[in-house]
Amino acid sequence: MIHDMNKKVVVVEDNRGLRDQLVQILGSAHDIRCVGAFACAEDALKEIPSRKPDVVLMDIKLPGMSGIECVAELKRLMPALQIIMVTVYEDSERLFRALKAGANGYLVKSSPPNQLLAAVRDVYAGGSPMSSHIARKVVQHFHLLGPAPAEAGNLSPREHQVLALLAEGFIYKEIGDKLKGGVAQVSNLLYRRASSLRVVRVLILSRSAGRPADWKSAIQQVGNLRYAKQARGETTDQHQFH
Repeated sequence: MIHDMNKKVVVVEDNRGLRDQLVQILGSAHDIRCVGAFACAEDALKEIPSRKPDVVLMDIKLPGMSGIECVAELKRLMPALQIIMVTVYEDSERLFRALKAGANGYLVKSSPPNQLLAAVRDVYAGGSPMSSHIARKVVQHFHLLGPAPAEAGNLSPREHQVLALLAEGFIYKEIGDKLKGGVAQVSNLLYRRASSLRVVRVLILSRSAGRPADWKSAIQQVGNLRYAKQARGETTDQHQFH
């Protein structure tokens, strides 16, 4: 029996021209297969559970239910589903609302096709892809929170190695090869340290552009958000193309 090893992707985008472009870009990859494209969240919610995609590319502004609301509902129905926001919006409010709803990555629509395909592969392997200037917004957000109690001392030697390599810009596969552990082990190690959104934050902060050696500080910044949210009575863990 031949097993389908393609990464199955669904597109949710109300602009027909862009929706067709996204489908075309996905179709150009040998290891990715588009299994559906929808113009609204309501249709996506009806069809996605039966099509069982691995990854969803989700716009934010949709007619009717918003993309962020759709993400939250899809995560409730299919917790393991990987969702990347693909949107023109770059403001911090929508960014953090999307991540809190359960989005695993965030790309702007000006991202080139090769970055889109790389993001699908990355999120499928357990990563959290983001456009570089979007990641910078998240880093700056944590910097504004000020110093936090150190958490890096609780890391195992292996976790130190993985985060140090992430900070240097290596992707999961490269780290797995270097440490002879494989992509799955790298991903599982990170998820043992922090669940869902906290993992995203650790990864983003560890890759802070221009500060590759300062990964311990990045981990401390993750703690800042937890303490700030606790003080507000909130929970800390939530499960153009050419």
